[in-house]
Amino acid sequence: MLKFSRLLIAIAMLSLGLTPVACAADSDTAYIVTYFDTNFADKDKVRPLAKKLSDASMKEAGNLRFEVLQRIGQPDQFVILEAWKDKAALTAHAEAAHTKEFREKLTGLLRSAYDERPHSALGIGAVNTPAALSKGGIFAVTHVDIVPTEKERGINLVKDMTANSRSDAGAIRFEVLTQISRPNHVTVVEIWKNKAASDAGEAAPHKVKFRETLAPMSGSLYDERFYRSIN
Repeated sequence: MLKFSRLLIAIAMLSLGLTPVACAADSDTAYIVTYFDTNFADKDKVRPLAKKLSDASMKEAGNLRFEVLQRIGQPDQFVILEAWKDKAALTAHAEAAHTKEFREKLTGLLRSAYDERPHSALGIGAVNTPAALSKGGIFAVTHVDIVPTEKERGINLVKDMTANSRSDAGAIRFEVLTQISRPNHVTVVEIWKNKAASDAGEAAPHKVKFRETLAPMSGSLYDERFYRSIN
């Protein structure tokens, strides 16, 4: 029945001219969230390098997602969102010539470390999003640090917020990942149709209530940052 349902969804998307999204098949899926900051004067040099990396990476076997984002208002800050079928596919990507070339050319442009953080899924819908849906959209990437003694309660709160927000008007993707090395640190990834939808989503009563409830469990500020894709 599940396979039949996915087939119906794929057929419906094709009829609209969209590419069916890839879904997380199992717990082997490897997620990576990478942050890096460049010298402000060098920020425009990164875009063509990142676009070339993204185009090549999406053609690799086992790639489910490769999205390069540039921060709104602070264009010298970037995020890469990756998903790979398994660790073997991720390892092959790390050894690929285009990956090494990107890292080498980026080295002289950075003003901070290339901060690559492996994650696992906590609440995932579609692993990737068709460009027809995300193009021009607003991405929000939020790092949530939960104090260890409140880890389970805090994580469940974030998961519930994510599930509830998927039905908000203009929400394209809403998911939550957890850092493998620090299970009390989670990353929330959102895509909104446009800024108006993003603003409305942030002001939604359930989102406001979530932030109020989360605050006493947090080990740091709710670090929400907004981006646009350069893919």
